[in-house]
Amino acid sequence: MGRIQNARVLFNSVPESYPVPGETTVYDPSQTIDIEAEPLNGGFLLKTLVLSIDPYLRNRMQKPEEKPNLPPFQIGAPLEGIGIGVVLRSESAGVEPDFTVHQEYAVYPELVGGMQILQKLPELPLTVYVNAAGIPGLTAYAGWKEYSEAKPGEIAFVTSGAGAVGTIVIQLAKQAGMKVIASAGSEEKVKFMESIGADVAFNYKTNDTRAVLEKEGPIDVFWDNVGGDVVDAAIEFAAVGGRLLECGSISGYNAGHLGVKNFSIIGSKPLHVHGILVLPLLPKYLAEFCTTIPPKLASGEIKYAEDISRGLDKVGDRILAVQKGTSKAKAVVVVAEEA
Repeated sequence: MGRIQNARVLFNSVPESYPVPGETTVYDPSQTIDIEAEPLNGGFLLKTLVLSIDPYLRNRMQKPEEKPNLPPFQIGAPLEGIGIGVVLRSESAGVEPDFTVHQEYAVYPELVGGMQILQKLPELPLTVYVNAAGIPGLTAYAGWKEYSEAKPGEIAFVTSGAGAVGTIVIQLAKQAGMKVIASAGSEEKVKFMESIGADVAFNYKTNDTRAVLEKEGPIDVFWDNVGGDVVDAAIEFAAVGGRLLECGSISGYNAGHLGVKNFSIIGSKPLHVHGILVLPLLPKYLAEFCTTIPPKLASGEIKYAEDISRGLDKVGDRILAVQKGTSKAKAVVVVAEEA
C-alpha cells in the first residue's frame, strides 16, 4: 500500500475567548504513515472512526500555569478526546478503544487512559457510543441515580435539555414520575425536548427563565449543564430541600464564570448541592448502565439525537459550534467508516 495520509488536528494556541478554527486548532494533513509497516513495538495500530465533540474540550485549551481542572492540551500536539477506533494491526490483544487522539491513525503501546473494549449492540451505530450509550449517557445515568433522590410528583429543571446529557436526564426524570421543565437556545431544540417528554420546554433566549420557574416551580431537582445566572434563578425558585446537580457550566468556558449571588439561600432552604463527575461513579454504575441503557436505545424506549459531521477537518468548526450552542444535538465527527 505504501504511505498514506495521516491527518491530525493540532492544538495551536490558547484562545482568549471562543476557540477559533485555524488558529486555536489547526487541521494538518501533512503527516503520512505506512499502516502495513509502521513499527508497533508491542502495541497496536488504531484507525480512528468516530470522535466525540464535547464542551469540556474548551477546559483543556488553557495554559498549564492557569491550573485548569483537566490536563491542558500541549501546543503543537494533537487534541485528545473520547472516540472510537478499530485496531488494524496488533502485537497485543485486539481492542476497540473508546479514547483516541484527533488523528487518523496512531500507535498505542497498550490500553491507556480510559481505553476499554467496546461491547457494541448490532442495532446501534458506532456514533451512539460517544453519545447516549457512551460517556454522556453514563454521566446522566450515574449522576441522576446517585444524587437526584427523585420522587413521583416532584419537579425537575434541566438546562441544555437538548444536549447529549440533558436529553437522557429529561427521560430519566419522566421515568421517575416527575414534571420536567427544560431549557435550550433554539425553537428547534424546544420541539425536540417536548418530543422526548419535557412538560414545559422553553427557549431561554426569548423567555424569562425566572418567570417560567416562578410559574412552573418550585424546583425539587435542578440538573445544570450551563452555569452562570441560571444557577441563581434555580436557587431562587428551588423547593425546600431541593437538590442542585451541577454537571457543567458552558456559559463560562469562553467568557469567564459568574459567581453565585444568592448563595445564602442554599443554607436557608436548605438545599443539597452535588457536583457531577462520572469517573468516581463508574465502579458503582458502569455495569448497570451497560445492561440497561443501550438496549433501551436500540428499542427506541429512550430517544437520542445526533449532529454528525464527516471528516477530521471539521473538528475545529464543530468545537466552536458546541461552545456557541449552535449544534443541533450531540456533536459527533465521523472520521472514517467502519469498513
